Amino acid sequence: MDVARAVEEHAELFNRSVRGSDFGPFVATFAEDAVMRFTNAPAGPLSGRDAIAGAYATQPPDDTMSIRSVTEIDPSTALARFDWDAGGGGTMVVRWRDGLVSVLEITFD
Repeated sequence: MDVARAVEEHAELFNRSVRGSDFGPFVATFAEDAVMRFTNAPAGPLSGRDAIAGAYATQPPDDTMSIRSVTEIDPSTALARFDWDAGGGGTMVVRWRDGLVSVLEITFD
C-alpha cells in the first residue's frame, strides 16, 4: 500500500465532502469498527462507522485541509502533517485495514 497516496486520497475526499456538504462517501471509507480520536479538540472519541457518521451529520467540518507531509510508520499506517486552509494545522495518524480506515487520530496544534 502506498500510504502517502492513501493519505492524499483521504484528504481529497474529505475536502470534497466539506465543499459538497455530503460526508457519506467519506464515512464509507471507514471500517465498520473504526475508531476516531481527537487531541486538543472538544470531540470524540468515536467508535464505529455509525458513530463517525453521526458526528459528521451533527457537527460537520467547515474547513478544508492541505497535506504538508506524510511519513510511513508501517505498511498500513501513516503520520501526516496538515494545514487547515482557514489557518492552523495539526497531524493525523491514519491506519488502514483491508483498504478501509480502521484508526484515525487527529491532533490539532
